[in-house]
Amino acid sequence: MTVSWDLLISTAGGVTATVVGVIAGGVVGRRGQHRQWLQGTQTAAYEKFLQAFGAVEAELREAFLDERRPAVDWVSFVAAQHSVSLVADPATSAAAERVCEILEDFTILFHGRQPTDLEELRPIHTALGEAHLSFVNAARYSLAPSQRRLARSLGGPSPWRGVESFYTRPDRSLD
Repeated sequence: MTVSWDLLISTAGGVTATVVGVIAGGVVGRRGQHRQWLQGTQTAAYEKFLQAFGAVEAELREAFLDERRPAVDWVSFVAAQHSVSLVADPATSAAAERVCEILEDFTILFHGRQPTDLEELRPIHTALGEAHLSFVNAARYSLAPSQRRLARSLGGPSPWRGVESFYTRPDRSLD
């Protein structure tokens, strides 16, 4: 019994195509799963960072306005920084670093004294707002490059008019 070369070649070709297809499918599937995992992990890290930043910024601002020493939860903020550093792309990491630098400038206002001059806070407050927006935009782009940049974002430092209004009240109470 003789085997037809045409049959042998077509069978070998079919087996080869199947094996190549399975390998390619595995590679593509694994790459997709990795991308999905990374995006989910990045989202969680960015959210954690923004929440920790909000808590630190609010406490520093309230301490400044109340003329008291701040009671900042630095442990949560540093943990959030570490989470971002594990998964962020270079642009998002740089934007997070800028936020941290400005928060450090804010804490320096409290070193050895209680700040009372609202004009000392204005440039820091403005820089924090800009840094927050830069981080949000960098994070959005890293998660989905098709997202358009925001001109403003929700969250972050409160509007300056609110800070100024509260600070100029004689009793500085919320009543």
